[in-house]
Amino acid sequence: MSVYTPGQVVEETGFSLDTLRYYERIGLLSSIRRNAAGQRRFSEEDIGWLGMVRCLRDTGMPIAEMVRFAELARAGDHTVRDRIALLEAHDERVETQIATLQERQRAIRAKIAYYRSVVD
Repeated sequence: MSVYTPGQVVEETGFSLDTLRYYERIGLLSSIRRNAAGQRRFSEEDIGWLGMVRCLRDTGMPIAEMVRFAELARAGDHTVRDRIALLEAHDERVETQIATLQERQRAIRAKIAYYRSVVD
């Protein structure tokens, strides 16, 4: 089993040390193991979880929902349906965001085409 220092986790995940400490404090990260000197040591499982957190954060899931998802995941398999519902609701919001961005992109491209027609 590989063990990672906080610095290695920062490099691996792109989260800052302050963000990692914040996520631990609010319960988004479960208790991170510590070595004999009290220094945090992250597991591969922690790195994998942070990858999911990155995905949720990058797609705009609010922190409160991410914490709820973490609580459900830690609670065990009997919460799978609740996790599915939470992720499906988030997926619908992401789908709406994508559609909005595509609409805005079409407007930008139309403006580019207009400006090209003016200068040609």
